[in-house]
Amino acid sequence: MSEKAKPGKVILLNGSPHKEGSTYTALREVAAALKAEGIDAEIIHVGLEAHRGCTACGYCKEHGKCVFNDSVNEIAEKLEEADGIVIGSPVYYASPNGNLISLLDRLFFSSSRAVKHMKIGASVVSARRGGCTASFDALNKYFTISGMPIVSSNYWNQIHGSNADDAKEDLEGMQTMRMLGKNMAFLIKAIRDGKEKYGLPELEKKVYTNFIR
Repeated sequence: MSEKAKPGKVILLNGSPHKEGSTYTALREVAAALKAEGIDAEIIHVGLEAHRGCTACGYCKEHGKCVFNDSVNEIAEKLEEADGIVIGSPVYYASPNGNLISLLDRLFFSSSRAVKHMKIGASVVSARRGGCTASFDALNKYFTISGMPIVSSNYWNQIHGSNADDAKEDLEGMQTMRMLGKNMAFLIKAIRDGKEKYGLPELEKKVYTNFIR
């Protein structure tokens, strides 16, 4: 099967300790929209596994993977094969789940620029009430430093509710998730067609600000 004929794949990380809570409800709606557009979608629950933070040891620069051989390295392999990633998190004190942040720090630092280059990224946040936009902004920073186009919806990618049942009643939030999935599928197909016709933008060798030689 040619590259163009492949259906495409997105991985969705559920960073909530509650496997089927409001964050999962949002991600499931995104995944359903992706699948309806012919894109494979896999939701990976990472919210219960303890992830230690990055220790800046430099192992990944030499070996191409994190020194701590846990789900971070497994997700990195899936990301290499995927066309995009959606990161989902509950809001804790106007910030993403700290355990998820530890995972993302190591995932994005240890995986190469080439692995992430021009792959689609999106984040989804859930809260009972406030703190969504601050958390949303923090998660999007991982994409903007990695050469990854961010997909948007018809509102910021947030959903409200204390649990899954509440989240399902947030009709605006659920619509936002459906539109996110549809827009993501379109961009994946568009980038694939553009890659075949024009090629992806060339990755230049990283230049560091004066104090790093």
